[in-house]
Amino acid sequence: MELLNTLYNLMGLVFVLGTMASMGLSLTMKQITGPLRSVRFVIVALLANFVVPPILAFILIQVFSLDEPLAVGLLLVSLAAGAPSLPKTAVFAKVDTAAATGLMVLLVVATIIILPIALPFLLTGLSVTFWDIASGLVYLILIPLAVSLFVRARYPEAAASALPHFTQASNLSLLILLVLMVVLNFSDVVGLLGSGGLLASLILVILTVAGGYLLGRLGKAGSWLQGLGAGQRNIAAAMVVATMNFGNEEIVMVVVYSLITLLVMTPLALELGKRRAARAEATAKTNVA
Repeated sequence: MELLNTLYNLMGLVFVLGTMASMGLSLTMKQITGPLRSVRFVIVALLANFVVPPILAFILIQVFSLDEPLAVGLLLVSLAAGAPSLPKTAVFAKVDTAAATGLMVLLVVATIIILPIALPFLLTGLSVTFWDIASGLVYLILIPLAVSLFVRARYPEAAASALPHFTQASNLSLLILLVLMVVLNFSDVVGLLGSGGLLASLILVILTVAGGYLLGRLGKAGSWLQGLGAGQRNIAAAMVVATMNFGNEEIVMVVVYSLITLLVMTPLALELGKRRAARAEATAKTNVA
């Protein structure tokens, strides 16, 4: 089991770094920042990720009368946005990958600022510092993305040569992560049965996707991109706070939430991608005819 945990942590690192590198090596800074120049896009993203999820989490905590550790875990994930897996999900769903990467960067930076400020108002007894939360996100997401963007801009041939290797590493590590997450956390999932935590997590994932989609559609700011972005939470940031300030039950809640997110978001993204591909093929045939 210790070996599997070590492999899980290693694959998590490979996935995040591989995804950030492959995004940076395949995109330009202009492509990434383009959507962020839209005030409407930014406002919708902030509402969908930092206003709607905490409100929904608070309501679900009351509805299911969750014990304090489970409530804390749910609040943590509701305030942590900017999942490193968002660009990969965008690839599966066949939505704008550059916009997804820009959205992820926006949400990571916002999480670094908002999470340390908002948590003390919602929870008491926190000892986490601003840098405790920010450091991991900066080292694992912002710096690798910035370096790979620099390589893409200065050495395009080297970037094109290295891109397939990072993409393969990202895809393979994601597959291994999915398997390990189920194996390692199966008992934790079973342990939450009957507590309301499992069902509350599932409902929160579904409602945050729906909320992001509706806000994106109403604001004409990328409906499915906003939905996918809101549905995936930044588990790394939530884990940092849970590990440093709380006990095992809070950590288990965060881990279980991440598992439920993967089980919901991956099939959803694949189905969206399948439908978009079918529509594109039908359009191409119509144009040819």
